[in-house]
Formats: sequence, C-alpha cells, structure tokens
Amino acid sequence: MSEPRPFWNPLVAGVALGLVLLASFLVTGHGLGASGLFTRLTAGLAALVAPLEAAANSYLGGLVKAGALGGWITWEVLGLVLGALAGSLFGRRFRIGIERGSGVAPGNRLAWAFAGGALVGFGSRLARGCTSGLGLSGGATLAVAAFVFLIAFFAAGFATMALVRRSWQ
Repeated sequence: MSEPRPFWNPLVAGVALGLVLLASFLVTGHGLGASGLFTRLTAGLAALVAPLEAAANSYLGGLVKAGALGGWITWEVLGLVLGALAGSLFGRRFRIGIERGSGVAPGNRLAWAFAGGALVGFGSRLARGCTSGLGLSGGATLAVAAFVFLIAFFAAGFATMALVRRSWQ
C-alpha cells in the first residue's frame, strides 16, 4: 500500500462541511443528522417482531407507518457511509483494525466503544438529536439548545479524556 495522502487543512474541511450543511438545508429542507436513522431502524425491527404494538406505540408508531426507507435521513446516512468509504480509499487510509492505546486490550476497547456509543445514542434521543443534528444544524440556525448541548458535549468529552488518557499512552 502506498503512502497515505495528508489530511485536509482543518479550515478547508470546515468550510466544506459548512457548504454541505448549507446544501442540505437548501435541497432537502433539513440539516444534517444521523441518530434518527437508528430510531427508524428500531421502529422497523419492532414492526417485524410485534407489528400491532409497534404501530400503537406513541414514540415509534409514526415511524412504523413511514417505514425505515421513507425518511431522508436514511439516504443521508447511506451517503455518509459511502462517502466515508470513498474518502478513505481515495486518501489511501482504509484499513481494518482497532484503534487503541497500548494499555487497552482489543476486547476492552470494543466493550468501552459499545458502551460509549450506547450512552451517546440514548442521550441523543433524549436531546432529540445527535452531535451533527444538534451541534451542526442547530448551531447553524443559532438555536440556544445547540450551544447548550455543545458546551455539555465538550465538557463531558474533556472529563472522560482526563479519566482514560493514561491508557492511550
């Protein structure tokens, strides 16, 4: 495998992300987000397992009627995955592995990643949006909730980093 290409300049990447967000607002009428897809997939799975109960559920019922593929967010996340794959291949950075510090066993890293992902997923449903939905799209519309979320998100990240930092060195 040849040498990986350098990462983009962060300012250029930020401007590109802003333009993608603007295009998303203009073309779809929605900002960016991802966590809604998992709620749609949960509704679809619930409809397969217990269709009457899922349709009657006040939280999932509307999504059961729309279907997992009925929302714009499904196609956005599919594009996100394909774009990330294309970017990693184009940048010669695609590889399969587990990023971890020398003091962390692969199984522990995966367990902590799963636990962290589950907590963030649960929190994103409580907040009614994920980092991209609340932070990017909400911040772009100057929503106060977005800035409160971002402050809490970064504070929690710094606190967690202080706790696990030594295992990554």
